[in-house]
Amino acid sequence: MESALIDRREKWTEEAAYAWCAKIARDHYENFPVASRLLPKRARKHVTAIYAFARYADDLADEGEMPVEERLTALDLWNQRLEEAALGNAEGPIFTALSATLRDTEIPISLLSDLLTAFRQDARNLGYEREEDLLRYCQFSANPVGRLVLHLFEEARPEHLTLSDHVCTGLQLANFWQDISVDLPRERINIPRETMHRFGYSIEELEGREENEAFHSMMIYLSNIAEEHLYSGSSLPKTISSFRLRLELHATIQGGLRVVEKIRGLNYHLLRERPTLKKGDVLIVGVRSLFRSL
Repeated sequence: MESALIDRREKWTEEAAYAWCAKIARDHYENFPVASRLLPKRARKHVTAIYAFARYADDLADEGEMPVEERLTALDLWNQRLEEAALGNAEGPIFTALSATLRDTEIPISLLSDLLTAFRQDARNLGYEREEDLLRYCQFSANPVGRLVLHLFEEARPEHLTLSDHVCTGLQLANFWQDISVDLPRERINIPRETMHRFGYSIEELEGREENEAFHSMMIYLSNIAEEHLYSGSSLPKTISSFRLRLELHATIQGGLRVVEKIRGLNYHLLRERPTLKKGDVLIVGVRSLFRSL
């Protein structure tokens, strides 16, 4: 995490800053393609700048041993540096690249600020009482990412934004259910308490990794919600004029749907094993995406 707050006195050229951000995007595992070669080269660098900004803010929110108040202070500093970058006063590789992206594109800075709202919620780690609270979190944590991409390609029409929100919410939910086993040791519980109560499953059972009938039924229900959001937004790619972006969006949606398939393939035994996308899954996603893009 220390590298997220790189010495602000060091000068970075835009080219070097974008290269640094691209390395961050390459080095992190994600279920969806980040600035892949499917995207036009001109857009790729902007996506890496946005990703690096969000990746490091995410780390500030929940990696390491910092107390909550220090995390919130660090995120406030991150927001301050974002505002400075928007004015052309950027320091460090992430904000040098992001400042150039804000200058050269019409992406709203408010969407980047929304991401920080979600990360502050992550830092507090209070969980969710109701499903509505979880979906509201997705409005700040996931949906801005899709909207940023649409703005980059000048495709941010209202109907596109609505479909994109469904896709991004579905991806966020699928990722939550995929990560249950690794989130537990970090005391991070993303299943709404009201949902657990409705299925007759307790936090104590979750912490004890009990995969009983109640857990099984609950995870079928929650996985179905993720899948429904992904399908609700699945018509987005065919409304996009750019073939490359269309293919990228198909790959993103199919990646999320493949995660749900992997969850089902484990018969929802998610408390001791994390389903991941392997090379064979990537091939399946690629073939499905290409078929749907033609």
